[in-house]
Amino acid sequence: MDIHIVGSGPEDLMPKLIDFHHEDCIWVGVDRGVKTIYQAGIIPEIAFGDFDSISAEDLSKLEQQLKSIKKYKSEKDETDMELALNWALDQNSSCIRLFGATGGRIDHFLANIHLMLKPLLAGNSNKIYMIDQKNIVYLVGPGTYSILKNDEKKYISFLPIAFNIKGLTLKGFKYPLTDSHIPISSTLCISNELKNDSGTFSFEEGILMVVRSQD
Repeated sequence: MDIHIVGSGPEDLMPKLIDFHHEDCIWVGVDRGVKTIYQAGIIPEIAFGDFDSISAEDLSKLEQQLKSIKKYKSEKDETDMELALNWALDQNSSCIRLFGATGGRIDHFLANIHLMLKPLLAGNSNKIYMIDQKNIVYLVGPGTYSILKNDEKKYISFLPIAFNIKGLTLKGFKYPLTDSHIPISSTLCISNELKNDSGTFSFEEGILMVVRSQD
C-alpha cells in the first residue's frame, strides 16, 4: 500500500496527481491540499490541519464528503504536514509520497525535508519521496543502491544531510567517485548525470539526500 500526502504548496509546482493514482493507495489531504486532491478527481481517505486556508463553506462540504477529518487548532506543536506524516508512518506503508511540499514558504519546505528523516532516524524501512513538477527528492541511509536513467529528470544530485558522508562511491555516472568523504557543507555532488541506462551509488556512513531534477 502506498500513501500519498498532498500539502498546500503552490499549484503551479504540483504534478498531475492522477498519474500517481492506483488501486492500492490512500490519499491524504493536508489543509488546502485536500481541495487539490478533489480537483484532480480523486477521493481522499483522510485530511489533517487547522484548515485556515479554506473557506467555511468549503470546509463544510469537505466534512460531508470525507471519511475522516482531523481538525486542530492553529496554535500547536506540529505542522499539519507532520501530523499527516505521523499518521502515515503508523500505517506501515512501504512507500509515502509527498506532494505540495515544496515551493512557497522556505521554512515549511525545509521542515518537510527534515520530516523525511523520521523513518531513517527511527531505523524503519518506510521510504518517503517528495515530488513536484521538476524534482524528486528522497533520503537514504548507508548501503548500495541502483538508480535508473530518467530522461525527463536527468540531473542527479547527492547532498549530505544531518551527518557527513563516508565512503561515497558513484558508478556509471558522468562524474564518478570512489570511497570519497563528503562533508555536510560540500556541493561536490551537485548536477551529476548517468552515462548509460543505470548506475549505482553506495556509502558507509551518514544520511544522503538524493535529488533528481530537470531545468
